[in-house]
Amino acid sequence: MTAAAERFPRVDPAEPRYAVGLMAGTSLDGIDAALVCIEGAGDAIRVQTLGTHYQPYTPDERAGLLRLIEAGTLADLCAWDAYLGERFALAAQAVIQKASPPRVDFIGSHGQTVWHAPDARALGTPTPNTLQIGQPDVIAARVGAPVVADFRTRDMAHGGQGAPLVPLVDWLLLRSDTESRAALNLGGMANLTVLPAGGAPDAIRAFDTGPANALIDLAVQHGTGGTQTYDRDGALADSGAVHPLLLAWLRAHPYFEQPPPKSTGREAFGRALLDALYAQFSDLPLPTLVATLTELTAATIADALQRWVTPTCPVRRVIVSGGGLHNRALMRRLAARLPDVALESSAAYGVDPDFKEAIAFAVLADRFLQGLPATYPSTTGVRRPTLAGKLALP
Repeated sequence: MTAAAERFPRVDPAEPRYAVGLMAGTSLDGIDAALVCIEGAGDAIRVQTLGTHYQPYTPDERAGLLRLIEAGTLADLCAWDAYLGERFALAAQAVIQKASPPRVDFIGSHGQTVWHAPDARALGTPTPNTLQIGQPDVIAARVGAPVVADFRTRDMAHGGQGAPLVPLVDWLLLRSDTESRAALNLGGMANLTVLPAGGAPDAIRAFDTGPANALIDLAVQHGTGGTQTYDRDGALADSGAVHPLLLAWLRAHPYFEQPPPKSTGREAFGRALLDALYAQFSDLPLPTLVATLTELTAATIADALQRWVTPTCPVRRVIVSGGGLHNRALMRRLAARLPDVALESSAAYGVDPDFKEAIAFAVLADRFLQGLPATYPSTTGVRRPTLAGKLALP
């Protein structure tokens, strides 16, 4: 047997698996790490979180990533891929030290998205593409464990959007046999998963509703000269009033009329859109801008739920995770627009809302190693249920 074959991870459903999940989102705030114990196999697994760790990006790292996304060179891209591999490895080592598991069987790393263009074309040919950096071979070499990464590209190759990826994990951890539910993650973008009561994986529906925190964060960073990077507790939004004309201008974006399955990112809801906004609506007070962007997030989530979901699946409970859960102004506005829907934290279901996506990528890595699909036609638009991930060996 070769040395590589000896290092190839094997999933024994009779034994617990100890795995690290790593995630960096479109908010560009830092790296989330979770160490979990997974028991069982197939669609009947149990997941216990043993430890978590948050490694924030420094101001220089955040600024460098923004420059890379907006105007980076190929040399920059390659250097950042290796650099973030080192940073992801440090995050994995930190959570392993905190949790002290008996072993680490494997790591699931989403990486840092720097580009996501499911509708791209080149020379008249459709070329859906996506790129997450944070070199998995570096992580595997530093930590000494196999790494499953690059979860999106196979889905795109088979006709999918490459996103969202977490819906299958939502189904595994949050489904109910008697109640139709939705899971809402409020990261840079807002991701919605619909879980029909008693439904199988192919009954899951999922899509990105639009921006959650990304535009708010960029506006706060710009308006404060970088002294703040997000609207803590929604304080700025609460101190301002919604600008009706600006809200209407934002809601006219064609993405909101596109039926699911669909996905989006900073390419549509990032710096370029804010620059266009500043050109159309100059001299807006920062509280007014942040209040309006917060209302945009709430309005487009509620509209997506009411337009694309509840006519066929009467959801009365939405389980929320992600950084936006802590934005009190956003949650109040969302509740006001969904008066007949219970909004609950995923913590009530045993899933840490600040680390749900890190937990999810440990679970998705386990799914890959079992040889089971992670994306479905109703979640990403892929032509058939599809395996997600590639393997890097230490």
